[in-house]
Amino acid sequence: MIYKFLKIIIAFLILSSSIIFFTLYVNKDYKTISLKANQSLFKKRIWEINTDSLSEEILSQMSLEEKIDQMYGEKMIESIPKFLGNYLFKNRFAHIYAGKNDRLNIPPWVLSDGPRGARVLDKKNAVTTFPVGMARASSWDVDLEYKVHEVIAKEMRANKTNYAATPCINLLRHPGWGRAQETYGEDPWLLGEFGLAAVKAIEKHNVMACPKHFALNSIENSRWKIDVSVDERTLREVYLPHFKKVIQKGKPASLMSAYNQVRGEYCGSNYELLTKILREDWGFEGFVSTDWIWGIYDAKKAIKAGLNVEMPWQDEYNYNKIKSLIKSGEILISDIDKLVLNTLKTRLKYAFSYDSIDYNDNLILDSSHINLARIAAEESMVLIKNDKILPFKKNGNLKIGVVGKLANIKNTGDRGSSDSRAPYVITPLEGIKDYHRNTKNKVIYNDASNINDAIEVAKNVDQLIIVVGYTYKNEGEFIDSPGYQIGGDRISLKLEENDEKLIQELSKFNKNLVVVYVGGSAIDMNNWQDKVPSILFSWYSGMEGGKALAKILYGDINPSGKLPFSIPKNISDYPYFNPFTDTITYGYYHGYTLFEKFGKEMSYPFGFGLSYSKFHYKNLIVSELNISDSTYQISFDIENISNYNGKEVAQLYVGFNESKVDRPVKLLRGFKKISIPSKEIKNVSFKLNINDLSWYNPEKKKWEIEKIKYKILVGSSSRNNDLIHSYISLE
Repeated sequence: MIYKFLKIIIAFLILSSSIIFFTLYVNKDYKTISLKANQSLFKKRIWEINTDSLSEEILSQMSLEEKIDQMYGEKMIESIPKFLGNYLFKNRFAHIYAGKNDRLNIPPWVLSDGPRGARVLDKKNAVTTFPVGMARASSWDVDLEYKVHEVIAKEMRANKTNYAATPCINLLRHPGWGRAQETYGEDPWLLGEFGLAAVKAIEKHNVMACPKHFALNSIENSRWKIDVSVDERTLREVYLPHFKKVIQKGKPASLMSAYNQVRGEYCGSNYELLTKILREDWGFEGFVSTDWIWGIYDAKKAIKAGLNVEMPWQDEYNYNKIKSLIKSGEILISDIDKLVLNTLKTRLKYAFSYDSIDYNDNLILDSSHINLARIAAEESMVLIKNDKILPFKKNGNLKIGVVGKLANIKNTGDRGSSDSRAPYVITPLEGIKDYHRNTKNKVIYNDASNINDAIEVAKNVDQLIIVVGYTYKNEGEFIDSPGYQIGGDRISLKLEENDEKLIQELSKFNKNLVVVYVGGSAIDMNNWQDKVPSILFSWYSGMEGGKALAKILYGDINPSGKLPFSIPKNISDYPYFNPFTDTITYGYYHGYTLFEKFGKEMSYPFGFGLSYSKFHYKNLIVSELNISDSTYQISFDIENISNYNGKEVAQLYVGFNESKVDRPVKLLRGFKKISIPSKEIKNVSFKLNINDLSWYNPEKKKWEIEKIKYKILVGSSSRNNDLIHSYISLE
């Protein structure tokens, strides 16, 4: 009895001390820690300091322990209480300070995720929350993506962070991938252009951009162990071009390694990826950090491979292990110096950078930021079917039925690292109600918990809006702990059974309806798409999504989004996908390249999306090769032959029908979003660089351009019927 009592007392003391410890960490004012160098300690003015030379000087003054301190985030004993304290008492993500050294005046850097809004929170405990990456990719508007990431970067700085673990530019190989919503689709060119826009905007505000996850991370549930096999052509032409473009043209400060293995070696210790390709082939000069917690398993391999920083805390890169490796001669101090110098040379540029604006709390949730969140949602939604249903009539004492549990849920997407806390979320129901607030129309909501009640609503309304799809419980970053599992890969691409039944039953009683899909990737609609006249992909549309949805349904906004992936008629035509496999081979073909190469029938092709306008392409002209800049000039006209002002996404593809090597039928090589008023014609032009015709020869280990005739195609989607064409010849 006494023993049990003592155990209770001890447990109480441990719990009490832990709470006090956590509370101290939470209440400690981390926001006063500067992320800039103390310039008063230097004789030269900020713009006169050569940070490369300074980095070398600082490195020469460091002890081995201080060098190792630059190779991880924080010590576990500090980080874990801080994580728990912030989570338990403030319900927020903690500031993790990496690389701080007061003796040598080295300020820390602080990471914030940010695919749809700044992740690490400060005073306001909420930020502008945008539609997810897949939604924004559906806008096909890189200028918009630049503006979105400018806002994200500003709010990161206002939240006292300066390292953005974004953008995610992993390729969508299969739509079941749980984190599909974070990325930009199935095509390397689209990924590269959007990733480049994001990085440039982030870096503009002296935030270190960190594209992720390098590389071949396209399965979620088994990401910590899966070993991906891939041949050299597939690696270079399919899974790395977007990383290469972002690295070479965007010049991000950093890069995040992936959890998975590639050809038998974990990405965080993969010499081929981190040194041979990233640094030697592409010329990357920044630093590589791990994905969090399980990023590396072998300190020696990681150091030799060129992995600079282990995050979020010190594990493999611990003092004893590294000292032991040096003592045994398995690594050299020069190996450590090289890694630390890469990091210092990169991040001291930001520590001594000049800010053109004051990044204060007032920037967060600025009205212009919130307005941009709504615009991003409007530009992103994709109308994939419309049998003369939309836009709905606005007036006439209408009864409007809004049906489905997701219609009234604040649903902005995944709850993992890409989560973003909004001050409010306008649901589809709220957006539609607000739109009709000052009219005589009546909005009737039913959550579809009882199918018979939902049917009665469908029978008695003039317009029917059925909202179906997913939440963070169905897809997203895989979080699996005792009694708590969310996200992960989707094994089935179908909607939940109740949603499919809802669509099938209600469509029998009301034909003036639209199905609004909420989610992050492609779905299987074969069971119900022929039964409904209109389908709109609204995605996870951010804090202002409900407003945007209403404006599109009622014609205030003309839909202009296009699918950043393909949906085949037969879902089994997608590449093999197993969320729990230990090994997998990624082939050369996927998405539209796979379906076109093998003649698979499409339901909705890559780049497809309807508008209330109708556009006509004509007058395609391809100029001779300009020797001075190695480009072809491609121009054509687009005419809006409808009565609606609209926006069109013009797409440029190159065909390889005469290739002597195995190549796709065609590949995307350019796109532009253009506003075209009713009955007007706009001339559109692209520049096609001759190097964008090349293929990677694995035997010669170089890129080559075939001397053949290439097909030049422009149009509104990748579907042949939507394209006009001409040719260029290198014969």
